[in-house]
Amino acid sequence: MSELTVKALVCDTFGTVVDWRGSIIREGKARWAAKLPGIDWPAFADAWRGRYGPAMNRVRTGDLPWTGLDVLHRMMLEDTLTQFGVTGLSEADKVDLNNVWRRLKGWPDSAPGLRRLKKRYIIAPLSNGSVAILTNMAKFAGLPWDMILATELFHHYKPDPETYLGAAAMLNLPPGEVMMVAAHTGDLDAAKALGLRTAYVHRPKERGPRAEPKRPAADAYDYVVDSFVELAERLGT
Repeated sequence: MSELTVKALVCDTFGTVVDWRGSIIREGKARWAAKLPGIDWPAFADAWRGRYGPAMNRVRTGDLPWTGLDVLHRMMLEDTLTQFGVTGLSEADKVDLNNVWRRLKGWPDSAPGLRRLKKRYIIAPLSNGSVAILTNMAKFAGLPWDMILATELFHHYKPDPETYLGAAAMLNLPPGEVMMVAAHTGDLDAAKALGLRTAYVHRPKERGPRAEPKRPAADAYDYVVDSFVELAERLGT
């Protein structure tokens, strides 16, 4: 594939660009130790994130009307606090804790690699995060997006086809000129089936040391790389 056929890169964000698990663990220990003593923060992060797919499926199946991820995260947080026996947090505390998803740190290669890619390509997240989450996260983590593409713009969550095709339409590009970049093969497989180009970024630490994902074969996608910096190098930027 010639890189010149691609004009825009749209990126999964949670896990691919930012380290959601490590960020929640670090902030939990640093900011919440006094109010939430004794919490196992790795387990808390995993339990909170573990509700992510089921919550979106409730929207996808019509069990819930369209509900943005800020609200779903709060619903998931309430269930996770109950699971861990947490009581007594104020409403302000819960809002602040829920907003940890806006304060996620990027993987070390993310911002440098994205800055290089930005020189040649339009770059944007294509994430199930809301516009508010992604905009605040970009500010916090120094992510140099050209624009924000959130699936809430289409009232669908990935991997619904409307998200990938909607992103291409908003960019006024055919799917073949848009590359989906993700650390999750399901995301990439859905995009690939619709004609988008694909790049896999391996994130072995996303879900912790006991849940390393299997690296796909080198020819499974257009690119299989270990970082955004490597992707920029492979794309000649």
